[in-house]
Amino acid sequence: MTSSTICILIAIIVYLVGMLYIGIRYSNNQNSEDFYLGGRKLGPIVTAMSTEASDMSAYLLMGVPGLAFFCGVAEASWTAIGLSIGTYLNWLIVAKRLRRYSAKIHAITVPDFLATRFRDNTRLIETLGALMIIVFFVPYVASGFSACGKLFNSLFGFDYMTSMIVSAVVIVAYCAMGGFMAASVTSLIQSIVMTFALIVVLIFGIRTAGGWSQVVENAKAVPGYLSFTASTNIYAEEAGRYTPLMIASTLAWGLGYFGMPHILIHFMAVEEEEKLRISRRVGSIWCVVSLAVAVIIGMVGYSMAKAGALPLFATESEAESMIVQTASLLSKNGIFPAIIAGLCLAGILAATMSTADAQLLGAASGVTQNLLRDVFGLKYDDKKNMLIARVTVVCVAILGVIFASNPASSIFRVVSFAWAGFGATFGPVMLFALFWKRANKWGAIAGMFSGAATVFIWKFLISPKGGIFSIYELLPAFVVSCVFILAVSLLTEAPSREITAEFESVNS
Repeated sequence: MTSSTICILIAIIVYLVGMLYIGIRYSNNQNSEDFYLGGRKLGPIVTAMSTEASDMSAYLLMGVPGLAFFCGVAEASWTAIGLSIGTYLNWLIVAKRLRRYSAKIHAITVPDFLATRFRDNTRLIETLGALMIIVFFVPYVASGFSACGKLFNSLFGFDYMTSMIVSAVVIVAYCAMGGFMAASVTSLIQSIVMTFALIVVLIFGIRTAGGWSQVVENAKAVPGYLSFTASTNIYAEEAGRYTPLMIASTLAWGLGYFGMPHILIHFMAVEEEEKLRISRRVGSIWCVVSLAVAVIIGMVGYSMAKAGALPLFATESEAESMIVQTASLLSKNGIFPAIIAGLCLAGILAATMSTADAQLLGAASGVTQNLLRDVFGLKYDDKKNMLIARVTVVCVAILGVIFASNPASSIFRVVSFAWAGFGATFGPVMLFALFWKRANKWGAIAGMFSGAATVFIWKFLISPKGGIFSIYELLPAFVVSCVFILAVSLLTEAPSREITAEFESVNS
């Protein structure tokens, strides 16, 4: 093992130990609200950065750069634009109202909020919500574990499965011990590490590629690479069209924010709703800048490959390791650059861990709070409830490891499917719950079910037909869910006076 490799390992180990320490530091949760919402005590900066870090999983440092490297700027850029718009709108119109409403009705999970908001005595909202959280969080968590496995395998030659399991153990350990507050504090730190990694890789990459002018020149040599309306890849002899429908489909990524449980729960946990304005500004700016840099890094990576510094990857999935290999290249310039490279690689771990911990907590809350307590009526004291929550975190992590056992899977594509699932299941019903007084439980149930079902139907049955049907499944699923909520709510009994009075008091 070379001295540069040792320096990288030391930097990564120090980082991982620090995350474990934070888990131990915040392990004194007294009840469910402490474990899942940190006692609603998050400050504005921690709220902003932990929310965005929880959002920006491994696709920020692996998925987006890999996509831009291999396919040019169109899909990656429109995705980034959609996500940036969605982020800002989520902070602007959802965050404050959800914080106020959830506190008033004492809800600590997203399904819990929806069930209480609509007074769902059938328990169908919580049952469906909890099941969808588990179904879609498993592949989402798996994508993060996969990123860790790919990192250690491509850099050190470690076994993919072993690397993934060790990474999962660390994430589960601090998450299960410290709960939401540990996940939020670590996410704040992880957002800083991710930012550092993006800046270092960008500067080093441009220098290695021969300067910015060379980056642009190499990109122009690939047909359609720099066009926002062209579909291409680095081996294409000519570019295809990236149609207006495809653009609208890709922008639909932004719709997903309204239904992400691991993001919405941060809004519910903020200390004071008045401080959300600061959170919105900080979080939105960080989101826009980090995504833009990730796309540019993909372009720079292609020029590094043309210069012989990186391999010319054969697939999009292989291209997702470009930042890992760039850090490896940086480490060969001496001990200090090797330590910097280790911190860059810690940034990939940070992107993975900051999302995985929030998702594991979301899955645990779905099982313990929504299924076991509310649906099946099982009552436990706080100590036993904490134990069940921690066991659930472990079980979901195990399923994630099994799901991620194939190293050839694309992180970007796995995340996109899970993102669509959450966006269509919870996004429309969350917006109607917060902004439409006439919405009722039957409309909510119909919207959640139809949204989730459409994601699967469109992805596996309709999209393969190609043509106008090959759009991102979130867009049609979101529309279908909205139609069902509207139609079913209007065709069934209006909400009771108690529900509408509560709605009016929250929104007054």
